[in-house]
Amino acid sequence: MIKPHKPVPPKKVPPQLDQSGERLSKRVAALAQCSRREAEQLIEGGWVQVNGQRVEEPMARVTDQTVLIDTTANLMALSEVTLLLHKPPGFEAMAPLGTANKRVKPAQTLLQLATHWPQDESPERVLKRHFAKLTAGVPLESAASGLVVFTQDWRVLRKLTEDAGLIEHEYVVEVQGEVSPEALHRMNTPPVSERDSLPPVKVSINSTGEASTRLRFAVKGAHPGLAAYLCERAGLQIMSMKRQRIGRVTLAHLPEGQWRFLAAHERF
Repeated sequence: MIKPHKPVPPKKVPPQLDQSGERLSKRVAALAQCSRREAEQLIEGGWVQVNGQRVEEPMARVTDQTVLIDTTANLMALSEVTLLLHKPPGFEAMAPLGTANKRVKPAQTLLQLATHWPQDESPERVLKRHFAKLTAGVPLESAASGLVVFTQDWRVLRKLTEDAGLIEHEYVVEVQGEVSPEALHRMNTPPVSERDSLPPVKVSINSTGEASTRLRFAVKGAHPGLAAYLCERAGLQIMSMKRQRIGRVTLAHLPEGQWRFLAAHERF
């Protein structure tokens, strides 16, 4: 018996983008009597509304819609931003967006409007342009959580790279059980054979609990793997690690998985 063939459903054809009308940047340039580049900056700066809705894409097309430009628009107020993220464990701080390896989760994917910390005191309005052309400032272990910096500002990036060996990083490392004075001394005093290869580090007890101890590590520069090496050499097993501070900028109350703007008064 010949089985009937199943009918093949027609292929879905994606709808064509509406290319009618003129580019929003051209309309804004005419309304504001400015150059096309200045019009693009007005749009990307969040100062343009189309039918009452903010539009941030200069290439958007308009026909008979109402286009309004905010009277308080100021191109001088446009600035490059720096974003501070509380990275959860399992995300790669330095991995670029679009990494081919699916097992790698770039921390930069967490930078979006939905993860902006509601208690952020910065006067900056969150715009789409804030998530473009970001560069990760300093590395952090994938298994660790804590403060990660992404910036558009070349001055901040230069500070974090050229002065990397001068900026102190503070970590809280939780280890299993108690930490004896001998183990603490061993972490603070590397053997003579390693003193030239290991950076100076200050390790102290932050707090103790029934089953674990929280250690404070302070070291100049980012040294992925250093805390793990020192703990292993002292016979300690790490349960968690969090970077609390880079220079004078602290994680403070920023929740895990959320981000905020670097405030104007903050310096690394």
